[in-house]
Amino acid sequence: MKKAIIMGAAGRDFHNFNVHFRKNEDLRVVAFTATQIPDIEGRKYPPQLAGKIYPEGIPIYPEEELVSLIKDNEVDEVYFSYSDVLHEYVMHKASEVMAAGASFVLLGPDETMIKSRLPVVSVCAVRTGCGKSQTSRKISLILKNNGRRVVVIRHPMPYGNLADQKVQRFEKYEDLAKHHCTIEEREEYEPHISNGIIVYAGVDFQAILDEAEKEADIIIWDGGNNDFSFYRADLEIVVVDPHRVGHELLYHPGETNFRRADVIVINKIGTADEEKVNLVTENIKKYNPKARVVRANSPIYVSGGEEIANKNVLVVEDGPTLTHGEMSYGAGIVAANQFGAATIIDPRPFSVGSIEGTFKKFKHLDKVLPAMGYGEQQIAELTETINRSDCDLVVSGTPIDLSRLIESNKKILRVQYDIEEIGSPDLEEILKDF
Repeated sequence: MKKAIIMGAAGRDFHNFNVHFRKNEDLRVVAFTATQIPDIEGRKYPPQLAGKIYPEGIPIYPEEELVSLIKDNEVDEVYFSYSDVLHEYVMHKASEVMAAGASFVLLGPDETMIKSRLPVVSVCAVRTGCGKSQTSRKISLILKNNGRRVVVIRHPMPYGNLADQKVQRFEKYEDLAKHHCTIEEREEYEPHISNGIIVYAGVDFQAILDEAEKEADIIIWDGGNNDFSFYRADLEIVVVDPHRVGHELLYHPGETNFRRADVIVINKIGTADEEKVNLVTENIKKYNPKARVVRANSPIYVSGGEEIANKNVLVVEDGPTLTHGEMSYGAGIVAANQFGAATIIDPRPFSVGSIEGTFKKFKHLDKVLPAMGYGEQQIAELTETINRSDCDLVVSGTPIDLSRLIESNKKILRVQYDIEEIGSPDLEEILKDF
């Protein structure tokens, strides 16, 4: 029997285990390693989810212990199972694994995608922060307005009690508190709930699909990071970002999405240089000429935006877009500049705890505060950082209403944004043809 380790970040790793390893008598998973997500290591993938072959569950270790785990457990194969990393990074990890004597493995779509009995539309991206969430919201509403019963299944973010998070259903705002959602989870679920769309998420995506199919005519896979879909999609839509032109060919597994896509949405055209938009277009022609191309903007709107004029503002942005998405700004900065802020303050001197640690790790951030909130303690530290900041008001570019979650001594203006297609084809035309 071969021994294996799965390298992950509390998402793709658990899915790969469920579909490829859980009932596999020829491979024994001795450990998961974890990175990217705070406090996930040191726990276990519980026996309730791991199955009868693993009555004690499977331990989760920090990725820093990978080499010693390979040697101590005489591991044969290491499966790389997380997303939004440079190809060069992946091969450095491969070299590290092979230098320790093990084989390095990537599981592909055919081995990991689950087939639904319903039509599936997947919305993925080439990087975190391209605009796939607003794209999936628009698609969901188009289908809903055309009489379809739509259920969105969201890429996993299980950072709490994994056994309790096997299958999660979100229909009301109260469900967010019921499932102890982090800020990152709320950013993805809350906008769908506001649109009257039911969202499923969790850990076991076969069990999730079984429940979702009971109340849907069509399934929307709402992807995370730049991962490819967990379900076999009948229509694969992928979003690219001309602000990061070339990244569609440099990051794993975003390039996989780029090459597989039936439809590619070039987003943020209104704020990107024309030369960069043209370069993305040329890459589509070269590497995926069969894809239909939708051109789009992400216009912003701010209720009370006139209050920003001549003010010293703190800008809060979507956390994952800034951190492993490597963006230095988002919709909040665009809004602050558009409405004439006098100063966008540097939040670093006011940061505390893990927020301060985030700035030390991601040194490209100086004028924005990432909305980190992977647990109650981090949400408290985010709140304290905001309240300590020397500013007149807060401009929040996260997809959620931040004032629902934190108690701030500053007024928070919420920046909202949706996708707006330019010309033809637009998403409605794509969906009608589909």
